[in-house]
Amino acid sequence: MNDANPVYLSIAETDPTRMGWMRGFPPVKEKIISATDGSFFEFPALRYSVNHMRQFLPTREVPAAKGEFFDFKVKKEVNLDKLQFIPWNSEVPITWAESLEKNYTDGIIILHKGIIVYEKYFAGLNPWGLHAAMSVSKSFAGIIASMLITEGSLDSNESVVTYLPELKHSGFADATVQQVLDMTTAIRYSEDYNDPKAEIWSFSMAGNPFRPTDYNGPKNYYEYLTTVKKIPKQNHGDIFGYKTINTEVLGWIISRVTGQSITELLSEKIWKPMGAKYDGYYQLDSAGIAFAGGGFNLNLRDMAIFGELMLNEGKLDGKRIIPKEAVRNITCGGNAEAFAKSGEYPKLEGWSYKNMWWITNNNHKAYMARGVHGQAIYIDPKAQMVIVRFASNPLSSNKYIDPISIPAYEAVAEYLMK
Repeated sequence: MNDANPVYLSIAETDPTRMGWMRGFPPVKEKIISATDGSFFEFPALRYSVNHMRQFLPTREVPAAKGEFFDFKVKKEVNLDKLQFIPWNSEVPITWAESLEKNYTDGIIILHKGIIVYEKYFAGLNPWGLHAAMSVSKSFAGIIASMLITEGSLDSNESVVTYLPELKHSGFADATVQQVLDMTTAIRYSEDYNDPKAEIWSFSMAGNPFRPTDYNGPKNYYEYLTTVKKIPKQNHGDIFGYKTINTEVLGWIISRVTGQSITELLSEKIWKPMGAKYDGYYQLDSAGIAFAGGGFNLNLRDMAIFGELMLNEGKLDGKRIIPKEAVRNITCGGNAEAFAKSGEYPKLEGWSYKNMWWITNNNHKAYMARGVHGQAIYIDPKAQMVIVRFASNPLSSNKYIDPISIPAYEAVAEYLMK
C-alpha cells in the first residue's frame, strides 16, 4: 500500500467496541491481539491497544497527586464543531468536527485562558482513562532535562560521555548533551517504519520483553545505545534528525545525574506538584528500563494541566513548579537551518526543534509535543490556547497528519482570539 494514498476503514468502522477486541471469557481467537506477535500495534487493533497498553507490556507507575488535584473550569464553545478551515493538501474547506474523524481522534481538549472550551472522547477512551502518548513522551524528558540544566545539575555543553562513559565507543562519544536534546547527533539510525531493515527494529528488539529464545543482540535499550555508530563525514550539530534513541540517551543521562528513573523524576518534579489526578505509567524494556522516547501513558485532562503549566511558563494557580528559564530555553527555539537540512519536513518550513519540543514558525510563537499516530500538545501563547489530543491514526508519521491538524489548530486559535 502506498502511504501517500492510503485507504483504510473509517473511524466508525474501526471503533474498538464495534470491532470487539479482547472481549469475552475467553475472547474468540480472531479477536485476541498480543505483543508477542506484534498484532497489538497493527491497525485497526492499535485503536484498542492505545487505551490498554498495560494489558500487553510491563509498566511502572508515575504516581499522581494524593489530594490537592487541579481542576479546570468548563465553559463549552458550542460553535467550534462548525468552524471551517482549508487543509494544506486541499482547496476544499472542512469543519473542525470533520478533522477529528479524518485524523482518528480518540480524545481532545481545548483550553482557552485556562478554561476548557471543548472536550470530546471517542473509540473507548473516557475522561478517566489513560492513553499512550507515544513520542509526546520525549517532550516530558526534555522539560525534565531543561529543569536540571536550569538548576545546575546538568551541563548541556558537556559531552555525553562525561555522564555516560559507557558510550565512549559509540557514535555518541563526541556529541554534547545539547546536541542530543536538539536531535542534531550524526548517528546512523533510521526511524522509517516502512523499511524492514531500519535500525528502529533492532532497537525495538533490544527492548522487547518477548524476544525469541535464539536472539543474540543487545538485551536492553542501554546496551543497544553502546552499539550505535556515527555517520561518516558528518558532524554532530549540523543536521536535525528525528531519532528516538536520542531520547533514550537523554533518559539515561538524567537518571545517571539524579539517581532516579524518569518515572520518579516526572512524578516528583511535575505530576504531583501540578495536581495530576491519575497515575500515569511508562512501558518498560526487558531490563525494566522505562521507555523515555515513547512509553508514557497518561490521562487527557492531566496532559491538559501540563500544557497549561507550560503555557504559563511553569506556574499554575500562582505556584511555581517549573523554572521560567527552563520553559523559555525551549520556547526560544532551536536551529532552523539544521532543521531544514533534514529535508524530512518540507511542510514545516521555518520550524525548529529544541530540547525535545517542536517549535513552529507562526506569528503566535506556538510550539508542540508530537507523537506518532496523532498524539499532540499544541501550545499557542498569543491565543492563550492549549490543545491536547490522543489519536490512533492508521499512519504513524505526522507528515501525513499535519496537513489537517496544524491548520485546524491555527484556525481554532484565530477563532478564539476573536
